[in-house]
Amino acid sequence: MKNFNSDYFNNQSKIIAEAAFIGFGEVNTPKDIIEKKCLIAKKELENLGVNLKCFEIVSDDQQGLQAKKAIEVLQKINFDFIVVCIAGWIPTWAVLRVVNNFSNKPMLLWGLSGYYDDKNKLYTTADQAGTTAIRKVFEDLNYNFKYIYNFTGKNADIEKIKNFAVAVKALNKLKSSKISMMGYRDMNLYSTFYDPVLVKKIFGTEFEHFEMLEINQKIKNLDNNKVLKEYEKIKNSWKFTKPAAKDTLIKGIKYYLSIKEKIEEKQYDAISLIDVDGMKKLEGFPPAMVFMLISNELNIPSIPENDSYGSLTQLISKYLTGQISAYFEFYEFMEDRILVGVPDFIPKEVTDGDILVMPTKFGDFNEGILNVSKVKTGIVTLARFSTKNGKFILHLLTGKAVSPRPWEEVGWTPPAPQLPSLEIILDVPIEDFASKVLSQHYILTYGDNTKLFIEFCNLHKIDMI
Repeated sequence: MKNFNSDYFNNQSKIIAEAAFIGFGEVNTPKDIIEKKCLIAKKELENLGVNLKCFEIVSDDQQGLQAKKAIEVLQKINFDFIVVCIAGWIPTWAVLRVVNNFSNKPMLLWGLSGYYDDKNKLYTTADQAGTTAIRKVFEDLNYNFKYIYNFTGKNADIEKIKNFAVAVKALNKLKSSKISMMGYRDMNLYSTFYDPVLVKKIFGTEFEHFEMLEINQKIKNLDNNKVLKEYEKIKNSWKFTKPAAKDTLIKGIKYYLSIKEKIEEKQYDAISLIDVDGMKKLEGFPPAMVFMLISNELNIPSIPENDSYGSLTQLISKYLTGQISAYFEFYEFMEDRILVGVPDFIPKEVTDGDILVMPTKFGDFNEGILNVSKVKTGIVTLARFSTKNGKFILHLLTGKAVSPRPWEEVGWTPPAPQLPSLEIILDVPIEDFASKVLSQHYILTYGDNTKLFIEFCNLHKIDMI
């Protein structure tokens, strides 16, 4: 079974975020030295994929003309964060005169360093005198900032800047994001509740609900040619363990195309459907293939059972890692690992080999199309946002995902399928995980994405457990 090699930046466009660069140095320091140091920092950011919308150098000139110019430039542009680049000693007022006008923006407080000549003599402009005079002031003013510094004669810690930039971009994308729910609170589960005001306050995300009736109405107006085209595509791209009834596939395609129309109308970024008490109970149709088509064809995160915070976690994970961010649920705890799986679907992004499906049924539910594909293995991160005492928290886990042993969930029509699953050898004791677990659903991404989540939580002042 293949390992999943996760590299966010190999799969993304070059631009990871947009920033405003303001370099600072004292008026008595040679101007060419400050500019040269800032230009090197500028190049490092651009190589990383940060698009700089402006590049200004500010000193503590008595008239404050340079600060005034920088403010005027910043007021005319949109950007994700400000790079407050300290290239030498600078009185704090000169920095605050600029950045306090934009205190709603995240800031990267970046102290540069001295340099050596060919005789190994160190030359310094007292960069860290500048940052150490400012850092606590930023904190006291409640700025949303990250403080980094170069070691003498060294370049910046690119990974720290990269993670910060991606986290800020995710923060800004969430502010205009919309998560869609067909139905509400499937199976009356308490873990699927959400606080819409708290979500809006912390993330800016909007939850919107629609009813199955609307989808049934859309089905009546579908173009049959589009339905048949999708049917042929499925037959050629999915591998069936045994023939599936054409009527079953057509029904699933119609639901998918109608939900797709709704998603595109409202520009939803993620979706969850009422599953057990909705699609299965009222429509007589397990929606696994609908979820597959949504995630595979539309490339948006999807999760069953009106799992609100699961969907929110998916969206955050996608914005941070660039991955579709598949959901998994817990089946078994073992002494040294956990068994996770899904009783419906996995996205093609995490599928090892063919998209393997089979017509089958569970208990008294009608027959549907179940995904029985293998799941890619490798280093993984499991995440779940939830709330505690009126505040958001994040439970984050890492581990090594390996191929599962033979197993089955009791209740499937014989011969029972082996569901898409993994055994995950966690990097923490099972007791520690079990004492903190927040829900039956966690969101899985490949690679150790801990630092990205840490940066994101720092920006939102969210506690990690």
